[in-house]
Amino acid sequence: MSSHEGDGKPIRVALLGCGTVGTEVVRLLIDQAADLTARVGAPVELAGIAVRKPNKHREVPADLLTTDAEALVSSDGVDVVVEVIGGIEPARTLLLTALRAGKSVVTANKALLAEHSGELFEAADASGADLYFEAAVAGAIPLLRPLRESLAGDRITRVMGIVNGTTNFILSGMDSTGASYGETLEEATRLGYAEADPTADVDGFDAASKAAILASLAFHSRVTAADVHREGIASVSAADIAAAKALGRTVKLLAICERVPIGADDPSTGGAAEGISVRVHPAMIPTSHPLAGVHGAFNAVFVEADAAGEMMFYGQGAGGAPTASAVLGDLVAVARNRVHRGRGPRESAYAALPVRPMGQTPTRYHISLDVADRAGVLSQVAAVFAEHDVSIAAVRQEGRVDDASLVIVTHAATDAALRSTVDKIGGLPVVREVVSVMRVEGEE
Repeated sequence: MSSHEGDGKPIRVALLGCGTVGTEVVRLLIDQAADLTARVGAPVELAGIAVRKPNKHREVPADLLTTDAEALVSSDGVDVVVEVIGGIEPARTLLLTALRAGKSVVTANKALLAEHSGELFEAADASGADLYFEAAVAGAIPLLRPLRESLAGDRITRVMGIVNGTTNFILSGMDSTGASYGETLEEATRLGYAEADPTADVDGFDAASKAAILASLAFHSRVTAADVHREGIASVSAADIAAAKALGRTVKLLAICERVPIGADDPSTGGAAEGISVRVHPAMIPTSHPLAGVHGAFNAVFVEADAAGEMMFYGQGAGGAPTASAVLGDLVAVARNRVHRGRGPRESAYAALPVRPMGQTPTRYHISLDVADRAGVLSQVAAVFAEHDVSIAAVRQEGRVDDASLVIVTHAATDAALRSTVDKIGGLPVVREVVSVMRVEGEE
């Protein structure tokens, strides 16, 4: 790891990718050059920008563009590599090359970190390089650094948040207009809030990657995207939104990371008394909860810790300028470390808490049933709940004859028990249809 302490030499930066975020990074580096020099203690200069098609990037200095990312990353004239290309490859190979050579890395790549953070941290530790990634989760919102540093002396018990702007825009629109999922998705696409192929967002893949990163930091354990239970929002109906409103709730796609107890007789945990649940799914939350007021494409993350109590981080979770702000914050940190011979936080995975399967995770359900309007319906349904040891918190019957419905909200039980309950109820002769099933979060 090279040092620039007191020598006045600039910190030379290689930028990988120059799309929406990369273009803003270049702009900020140029526009704020004097301020960055003062904050870092040395000038911060672009050594090169790796892109696939240089002729498509006329808004940045042409003499900095190159198509040879590997040569740029390997150059002796580069101190820090900033990666904003996304995806697993070639980003993984390029960043490992940089870290193994002792170059600090700043990345916004949530998919890569959710799959390969352990490998990247090991390479960073071996060479003494820094690995920073604030921009990978929740855009401009300062979130990961508080988890890594500010709360390092506390015990975090739960992290729950809205970490995908596209899905929050859609669900907010459904809530405010009463429109269907399909109609609101179409509007989100027209306005540019949803990609032409929105799969990564609406099916929960993007949020799951972010949940893995949040859980890893909050609970000092390695968690990958494969460990995250994932459900998207395509099955959320206008009726679900209306049902939530009737209960004083709203529907959000939540990333939930929490500590959960483990039975001492569970041989799969190696004797651990505690594990973690990491999940992404739509859920009804009370309108009184701070996350319920997060509308449009904004993100917010609610953190609970033993000593600090409850905190919420809120702001713009995506977009070129907000994400570039987080990238520049990391760049200043790693550049300052190189100038003053410092080092950023290393990976903290000492706890190695096991991730509990979704079936063993305690959750609550809101269940809407289309039922026959005759005596004994409720008793038959209640008997199935009792059989699976699931307690009913509230029940409401609506309508008559052919339009009769039963709405049930449960107390907490294992997700497997709740699923089995719903499956058996669906087979009762008095139940015409299980209209909807949605998880419920927040106070009972």
